[in-house]
Amino acid sequence: MKIAILSGGFGTRIRDVSEDIPKPMITIGNYPILWHIMKLYSHYGFNDFLLCLGYKSHVIKNYFLNYRNLKSDFLLDLERNQVESLGNPDFEKWKITFAETGLNSNTGARVYRVKKYLESEEYFALTYGDGIANLDIHELVKFHKSHGRLMTVTGVRPPGRFGELEIDNDRVVGFNEKPQASGGWISGGFFICSSKIFKYLNSNEDLIFEREPIEKITRDGELMVFKHDGFWHPMDTSREYQLLNELWNSGEAPWKVWI
Repeated sequence: MKIAILSGGFGTRIRDVSEDIPKPMITIGNYPILWHIMKLYSHYGFNDFLLCLGYKSHVIKNYFLNYRNLKSDFLLDLERNQVESLGNPDFEKWKITFAETGLNSNTGARVYRVKKYLESEEYFALTYGDGIANLDIHELVKFHKSHGRLMTVTGVRPPGRFGELEIDNDRVVGFNEKPQASGGWISGGFFICSSKIFKYLNSNEDLIFEREPIEKITRDGELMVFKHDGFWHPMDTSREYQLLNELWNSGEAPWKVWI
């Protein structure tokens, strides 16, 4: 199964963290959030990635082109312009297609513009480059295969934005600084899509995947939800950036399902 990751947005809501790199390259610990997402899929045996690029795509390309040298010792012979790797560290078994999908394209256009890499697939995964979860990808795929519809979206509980108080007769008996909301479900991304969804898309750069295409797929009765009650969190703001880094640095990151 190929994994398409939307990696081309401007990330305007998190510019206070960094304006120099695209949003998927903002780090949690020493690695970009994009790496964390890819590690999740790789943990379940899915290693064929398709990055839908746009804003500052060269930063993402350069990171992976230099990935081996960034992770290992090496000898650089400037006179001969040769690089010799020292040691044999373990590397991810990833195959990555880098696809330019336009600087100003919205999500629907980005997906359509990688059609040539996906239309021969029975189904493929699609997700965003700014959200992480401890999602069981095998169970998600199994669910998608079971219903026979065009698309599955992962439903999640939105993380709470404010501290949650447990009160007994005006006395606080519990305080949860970062609760998981207990209300309705929202889309957490992590889609599984039939290649037939391309009939709902076009290359118009204003096309937003989450509006007209998904609304039409829904009206046609072709969208199913896989409910994920576990951890899920976006990284849209500096506060969320800080939270995710705190979890990672504490050694208690719920999404780190790999060893």
